[in-house]
Amino acid sequence: MSRRVIELHVQPGARSTGFAGMHGERVKLRLAAPAVDNKANRALVEFLAEAFGVPRRNVTIEAGASSRRKTVAIVDAARTPDDLPPGS
Repeated sequence: MSRRVIELHVQPGARSTGFAGMHGERVKLRLAAPAVDNKANRALVEFLAEAFGVPRRNVTIEAGASSRRKTVAIVDAARTPDDLPPGS
């Protein structure tokens, strides 16, 4: 079982969902979902699960559930961030 931790800067309410480069030391991720009623966090988990080729249960928000600055753990990722195309 491999575990990857990713530090994110999340921008909810964007036009589309996708990676958007770096924000300081964190990976910037735009989410189309609004930051209301936990919609953005659910969309984040779903997007990362699909992007890394894992079931949603393998993606956990470890810190920052109510913040733009999030720490996310992904277990048994089929892909790495380097494998993903820019803006995916």
